[in-house]
Amino acid sequence: MLEAPTDRRSDPRALRYIVDHLPPGTTIKRQLLIVNRTDETRRVDVYPGAATLETSAFRFGEGRAANELTSWTTLDERAVELEPWGEARVRATITVPPAASRGERYGVIWASTSSAPRAGGEITQVHRVGVRMYLDIGPGGEPASDFSIGELRPARSPEGEPSVSVQVRNTGGRAVDLTGTVSLTDGPAGSRAGPFRIGQGVTLAPGAAGQVIARFPVELPNGPWKAEVNLESGLVKRSLTAQVQFPDAGQVGKRGSVVSRIMSGWALGAAVAGLLLVTGLAVLARGSRRSGRPPADRPRERIRAGA
Repeated sequence: MLEAPTDRRSDPRALRYIVDHLPPGTTIKRQLLIVNRTDETRRVDVYPGAATLETSAFRFGEGRAANELTSWTTLDERAVELEPWGEARVRATITVPPAASRGERYGVIWASTSSAPRAGGEITQVHRVGVRMYLDIGPGGEPASDFSIGELRPARSPEGEPSVSVQVRNTGGRAVDLTGTVSLTDGPAGSRAGPFRIGQGVTLAPGAAGQVIARFPVELPNGPWKAEVNLESGLVKRSLTAQVQFPDAGQVGKRGSVVSRIMSGWALGAAVAGLLLVTGLAVLARGSRRSGRPPADRPRERIRAGA
């Protein structure tokens, strides 16, 4: 079973990512399980890659782009050969130099495989899947994680699809990955709809702002509705309820009128590692602190195009 530091066993973000706060001079280890979910033998390259937080998203570097965090990361295997439906374990070691400066670093540990070109073709497909890394460096305790929910704005696309965009801001000291739902209540004739998953989430650096978007069925009446927004990042959860009225097709409606705000959850707690699936590969992260291996817990990273 998968493992993680004992002080993060309850943090949902750490089910998918390597998330930690480390003093300079600390070493941690994480074990990766790479699974070949195809009927072909695959060579899988394993390596650390650079990442940044830009325009409300976690951005992966091209190819084997490096940064400070990748220079701290070593793997006991650079490549593994996997039989059909076979698996292999690779251990990652992250060593923070004693002179490392304060701040959060971002990266990803990739598992990458290539497909041979089809007959007569010249294009080689490269499939890769990875585990994101969010490491905060500094003495003392970990900075608190927090975010706020701002303006709600209803709209309809030219095709008539209704949506609500929700403004959000990272008000804490660590990056946040915002996901959640929007439920509609008190609609025409007391109707209800949802909850609907946020289809476009964001990753925000400390102090950064962005928006998440929920989309609804075309046949949804204009309202008015009460829109209840529930967002979370790890253990931090925030809710806001606002009165909204959807406009006609191709228009943006008036800002929602806030009814209530709810705050629950608090800064990071504990962790487990993550399951990743993309084009026939799965990567699971597991690990333990040098001081001991905590009890197992567990689950993309089902990763979309990466991690």
